Amino acid sequence: MELRSVEELMDLLYACRGTRAAPDRDRPPVDLHDHALRTAALLRRGRPADKELQVAGLVQPVGGLLWPGDPAGRADHAADAVRALLGDRVSHLVRHCPCPDVPADDDLLALRQATEEGRTAGFDAGVLEDWRTVLELLAAANSHHLGTVD
Repeated sequence: MELRSVEELMDLLYACRGTRAAPDRDRPPVDLHDHALRTAALLRRGRPADKELQVAGLVQPVGGLLWPGDPAGRADHAADAVRALLGDRVSHLVRHCPCPDVPADDDLLALRQATEEGRTAGFDAGVLEDWRTVLELLAAANSHHLGTVD
């Protein structure tokens, strides 16, 4: 599935509320919606100018919601779902964040750290609606790039 609009993405992210990530042996499950908001908020604090990195933290859980029966492939599914809407960089970050064996650049390391910290951080990360404008701006910029010929 490919997300075609910010509205579709927002609906999907809202649907994550109350959905828990599958527990693994090392960590308890977390609410996907809350975790996404905390991860994005942590990235906004650490990298305030990098909207793509922040959004990558926000949209990571969509793969688990769209394909709940495929935990091993959820990062790939999420990356594929957001690529057309949010662009190649966001898709790349989402796809490679959970893969510790992939050579990591500073962006992936920051995303991984925020993802981990977001599991247990106890702060008010705001509401999903706070991210609508950022998502719309990235989607508009990406659609503009898709329409240009290099």
